[in-house]
Amino acid sequence: MRLIFSLVTLAACAAATPALAQAATPAILPDGTLLDITATGQVSRTPDIATIRAGVVTQAPTAAAALSENAARMTRVIQALKAAGIAERDIMTSSVGLSPQYRYQQNEAPVITGYQASNNVSVKFRDIAKSGAALDALVKAGANQIDGPSMSIDKPGAALDEARAEAVKTARTRAELYAKAAGLRVVRIVSINESGENDGGSPRPPVAYIRAAKADMAETPIVAGETELSVTLGVRFLLQ
Repeated sequence: MRLIFSLVTLAACAAATPALAQAATPAILPDGTLLDITATGQVSRTPDIATIRAGVVTQAPTAAAALSENAARMTRVIQALKAAGIAERDIMTSSVGLSPQYRYQQNEAPVITGYQASNNVSVKFRDIAKSGAALDALVKAGANQIDGPSMSIDKPGAALDEARAEAVKTARTRAELYAKAAGLRVVRIVSINESGENDGGSPRPPVAYIRAAKADMAETPIVAGETELSVTLGVRFLLQ
């Protein structure tokens, strides 16, 4: 007897590990039916790295003066980072810029009034608990631009493997549900295809407060919070 049935896309979440998307597309085979399931496994971890962009913006009547002042202040900023225990490998120049500043008046050509120089570094903090004090030291050393932090997991491999196992478990649970509804049983997994992963580099925004530099300023608080890592799989099952 030939068996024909159709299943619609189902977006559902497992109690422990929610599936972001799930689609079931059966195909008829001589010895059974193929069922395709898309499932996502997720795990939560506390970030262990904070990345912050810090820099110096200076203005002067001439380009040379703007660059010279910027270089002197940026040198102090980098020295402050090293004094705070940041390794050279975790300090990377992200941008350097120099641009003229104009005065605009109606019906007149723009007039250059000076120049603005900027220099920014990307700083990786491997001890998030100490990053607030380092930021305060940067401001005191002359940094007047701070952006971030961006939280991430240094070695996400084990957590991603856990998410993969959860995705397979979720897919199997959904396949059992479909098979039972259709009066069939799950025989085996035919194939597994990994279609995407999130290694925790885009978590919920952490808390960061950057204040003006003062001698008695309180330490800037940085809170890591939690981030989610996920893996999405396409799993094909054989039903009979």
